[in-house]
Amino acid sequence: MPARSETSGRAPQHVAVIGSGFAGLAAALRLAQAGARVTVLDALDGPGGKAALGAFDFSSGPTVVTMPQVFRGLHARLGLSLPALSPARPTTTYHGRGRPFAPEALHVAGSLEPTLAQLSGDEGRRYAELLAASRRMYLDAAPTFLFGPPPTPLLLARYALTRGRRAAPFSTLARFVRSGPRLTPFWLRFATYLGADPYRAPAVLHNIAWVELGYGVWHLPGGLLALAERLHAQAEALGVRFEYGTRVTHLGTHGGRVLGAHTSRGAFAADAWVSAADRALTAGWLGLEEKPTPRGVSGFALQLRLREDRGQAHHIFWPADYAREWRDIRRGRLPQDPTLYLHLNGREAFLLVNAPPRPDVAPDAREYGAWLLERLQKVFPLEVEDWYALSPADYARTARGGALYGRAPHGLAGSLRPGWTLPQARNLVQVGGTVHPGGGVPLSVLSGWNGAGILLGLPYDDLGGRQVPGRGEVWPDLS
Repeated sequence: MPARSETSGRAPQHVAVIGSGFAGLAAALRLAQAGARVTVLDALDGPGGKAALGAFDFSSGPTVVTMPQVFRGLHARLGLSLPALSPARPTTTYHGRGRPFAPEALHVAGSLEPTLAQLSGDEGRRYAELLAASRRMYLDAAPTFLFGPPPTPLLLARYALTRGRRAAPFSTLARFVRSGPRLTPFWLRFATYLGADPYRAPAVLHNIAWVELGYGVWHLPGGLLALAERLHAQAEALGVRFEYGTRVTHLGTHGGRVLGAHTSRGAFAADAWVSAADRALTAGWLGLEEKPTPRGVSGFALQLRLREDRGQAHHIFWPADYAREWRDIRRGRLPQDPTLYLHLNGREAFLLVNAPPRPDVAPDAREYGAWLLERLQKVFPLEVEDWYALSPADYARTARGGALYGRAPHGLAGSLRPGWTLPQARNLVQVGGTVHPGGGVPLSVLSGWNGAGILLGLPYDDLGGRQVPGRGEVWPDLS
């Protein structure tokens, strides 16, 4: 029998989950484990959310993850064995600003020496300073903003008056990380992991760098699509019913409660609801008018099938002028000299560039894709057998405007993610990358798992998120 719901005031016998991305899958699994009857509605044809766009057998994202402790915790809760995770060494290789730079993660390499050896003395000192600042910001922010429920005003005030003062609250990220022409773009780019324009982001987003450069990047066998399929199979084993090809168009409410969903395949009713869709889409389905806010960055991607195995690696190729790329995006156009993000995974590769959150920005996706592929071949030749383009219009299938992480995290207020509840719908919780704690697969999993916990009246579960190596320690073998 499900536990008593804190939002609805009664035990939800039947819960509908909108979206089968990682937040939706985590929510469905926790609900089903507690004994609720669960139905998942998704407009796509299979699980994975953004990872399921494009070719049906090709993850539309890199096959790397961060925060391995969260995946370990999730698998433990589900009674599943953790797939063998292997650290990416180096985390990424950066090209185009002098000699290549290939930093190692501190808690994987065990030392900064392999990274500092690639830098000049001044660059190395600045790198160590900024890495230490990123670590401090991350450890200060994590209890409030990552591994806990959406913070109350009291918790926000407590953070602001104590740890928040160490996060350069009145500085921009661009000013905070200035470290010369080679390293400044390197530090700026981490803000794009939350969909930010790095030249408009607050300095506090510098904490993101520690997740990769401190704790590392990990290869996931089969990529994110394989993880989605594994979670999907476990959910089905627990009795979860999936209704794919089902696009929600409206949520009917009465007395502050959602009664049912109007969809492309008819009406669905449930006692309680979890929306793992973009929060802006949920608001639209409820008929709510939200205050207009800038949307975060979208992407333009190529899924590449290769004629030969190129191993596993992650590369970034800088443009001549990184700031110009973001001026183009602010003007609503595809960048004419973009940063190229390339991930290699055997005979597959994934190429991504930043793009404005405008579904109409690439009327001929194949044409821009061919141009991108030509640019890639000049700096990193690949034997390409076939390729598929994904534009902001494709990403708009899962997010308003194609913005990968919802609203832009610009300014201190913008960097805060909305909570999981909506007063207009007491029996609905909102989860996913557009709400607390933010974007990316580990945080989306935390959001879905704990948002569903609210419906069940369960305490917050950080899935082992704080179980990380201490000073001087490295990760145990996760393979």
